[in-house]
Amino acid sequence: MKSDPLITFRRKPGQLDIESLEDFAEALRLRVLRGREFHCLITGDAELRRLNGQFRGKDAPTDVLSFPQEDGPADTNKGYAGDLAISLARARVQAKQFGHSIETEIRVLMLHGVLHLKGMDHETDSGEMATTEKRWRKTLELPAGLVERTK
Repeated sequence: MKSDPLITFRRKPGQLDIESLEDFAEALRLRVLRGREFHCLITGDAELRRLNGQFRGKDAPTDVLSFPQEDGPADTNKGYAGDLAISLARARVQAKQFGHSIETEIRVLMLHGVLHLKGMDHETDSGEMATTEKRWRKTLELPAGLVERTK
C-alpha cells in the first residue's frame, strides 16, 4: 500500500508521466530507504537557487538538493529520511544533454538525492556513493548517474 504522495509539484507540468515517477519514488522508499519515508518537491530553478543559497551558501541553481532528517540513525527501518528538491528546468536540460526522457532524468536525480538522505556524500567518501549509485542504477535500469557524469 502506498503512503501519502512522495512527490509534489510547485506547478504540475502537463507533459510528464507523473504516475511512473510516483511508482519510482515508492520503489526508492521501499528498496533503497528500506521503508523510510521521504518527500520530493519538483520545482523551478529560482527555488533551487534560493534553497542552495540558504542551505549551502551557493548562489546558483542546481539540479537536486537533499535535506536529510537530522534525528536518529540514517539507515534505520523506521522514520523519516528527509526531503529532496529537484529543478524541473535543470532536469529538462540534462535529459536533452544526455539523450533520454525527462522522467528518466528525474529518476536519476531522485536516486542521487535519496542516497544523500541515507547519509552518503560523494565529495568525501572515497567512491562509496559512486559505487552504490552505480549498483542501484543497474538494478533500476537507469543511465549514468550524477557522480559518474562529473568524473
